Amino acid sequence: MNPQAKLIFISSLLLGTTITISSNHWIMAWTGLEINTLAILPLISKSHHPRAVEAATKYFLVQAAASALVLFSSMTNAWHTGQWDITQLTHPTSSLILTAAISIKLGLVPFHFWFPEVLQGSSLTTGLLLSTAMKFPPITLLYMTSSSLNPTLLTTLAVLSAALGGWMGLNQTQIRKIMAFSSISHLGWMAIIIIYNPKLTLLNFYLYTLMTAAVFLTFNSMKVLKLSTLMTAWTKAPSLSTTLLLTLLSLAGLPPLTGFLPKWLIIQELTKQDMILAAVTMSLLSLLGLFFYLRLAYCATITLPPHTTNHMKQWHNNKPINPMIAILTTMSIMLLPMSPMMASAL
Repeated sequence: MNPQAKLIFISSLLLGTTITISSNHWIMAWTGLEINTLAILPLISKSHHPRAVEAATKYFLVQAAASALVLFSSMTNAWHTGQWDITQLTHPTSSLILTAAISIKLGLVPFHFWFPEVLQGSSLTTGLLLSTAMKFPPITLLYMTSSSLNPTLLTTLAVLSAALGGWMGLNQTQIRKIMAFSSISHLGWMAIIIIYNPKLTLLNFYLYTLMTAAVFLTFNSMKVLKLSTLMTAWTKAPSLSTTLLLTLLSLAGLPPLTGFLPKWLIIQELTKQDMILAAVTMSLLSLLGLFFYLRLAYCATITLPPHTTNHMKQWHNNKPINPMIAILTTMSIMLLPMSPMMASAL
């Protein structure tokens, strides 16, 4: 892709995100979401492969439907209350429609079907944008309207997302699809706590973005798209494979790694809200995710390829590790263990 064109699309993504997260009026928030959708479409379909074009078409149709619902919800609220302010979404029907619209935009169950397909049709870098940057504007809208959302509906969507995200990821062999189901299951953790403690949702999102960026950039550096290729990656980049193992375990939420922090705080908050059953259910469902992260980690570091492999034997790659991967991986692994040390030093 032409560098100038890429610059325009990335700038438009930043502009759309900034407009949405800084707006008070529903029309401005909607405009930002539309700019984002239109800017990411060329990045999805840039390879001109039929799968990429199909992914871009699916993404466009789903996001257009969700944007129409956002507009419909805000107009219904304005009709009943005379308010266009985002934080004044008080009409119950409007908040239900908005929850559905944002769930479609994020890929929460039962509106998750488009997300693995779109991610599978995109490159790893575009997949990273879809899993992180494109989720930020809808989450900020949920954050701003959290006081008027329906707790039962969101808890149901969250538990279903954690269940299906973990369950459907078990059988996948494609790395991008595994990461898509991982994203769906993490969104479940964010959705369950948004009403009770919105700041925790944002913390969870920031840490999820950090760890997912580290994993996607590592896979991109190794040129790995499926499990069978990942099995041969150890001989090519042993140090990168070792750090990938720890980052994946952090993404799974194992203590004492960074990924354990949001899960720990969310379970604590749910317990304070007397939602013991929800807390236990979410904790047990995270074991499903742990299984496929362990599977990825096992393939990356412990499996040696059989002699009958179809892949060419890879030799040591002496290329230095990208500093961005090094920083993100270190933070993904060490942020939680180091924080008490930094707090005591201060």
